[in-house]
Amino acid sequence: MVDADEKPAANNKSSRYRKILLILAVILILNFLGSWLAHQVNFQLFPRHDPMLQTIILSTVMIYLLLMATPFMPGIEIGLALMLILGAKGALVVYLCTLIALSISFTVGRFIPARLVSRFLDWLHLQKASALVRQLEPLDQVGRLQLLNEKAPSRIAPFLLKHRYLAIAAALNLPGNALIGGGGGIALVVGMSKLIPYPGFILLLAVVVAPIPLWFYLNG
Repeated sequence: MVDADEKPAANNKSSRYRKILLILAVILILNFLGSWLAHQVNFQLFPRHDPMLQTIILSTVMIYLLLMATPFMPGIEIGLALMLILGAKGALVVYLCTLIALSISFTVGRFIPARLVSRFLDWLHLQKASALVRQLEPLDQVGRLQLLNEKAPSRIAPFLLKHRYLAIAAALNLPGNALIGGGGGIALVVGMSKLIPYPGFILLLAVVVAPIPLWFYLNG
């Protein structure tokens, strides 16, 4: 006979899985739409003799900014197309747009109230994570790091916290990172965490984003 206390727990677990599957479905749809949009934009960028090329390129730059700033949306295809067509100038445009887009995501994350994150986690029936967010809310950077190190469930988490700049750099350059939030999602979460100051994040971005645009700039 099933214990009465076990029924609500089983229901919560089932509901959690359904909601996680729903979120995963939304993420996959966003990735599909982003890839489709990038394909359409890339198609419109050719051929070079298009009389509307300047207008199309300006529109493409704005779309690239939007995609890069939005979590789970792939934008690298559009950035590569711009660099291929515009050469050195395109590399500089893509580099600056990437910095601006991810800075916007980081700033938005800074202003997302912790209570909204806590409610979202409660909705997913992740009570422990929700309680941790509430504990972190009033703490400064040092206090957050200490609490996270104490609550970390494994040895990996403290290592990532200690080397958080390298971890963020690796995540931003990870192939297919759109599935874990993309540049916009990663920057948003970093902003929400408040573990890295704004100047430090901008300096990190300036270095991490540079290699591919720099290559195009030097060889464009």
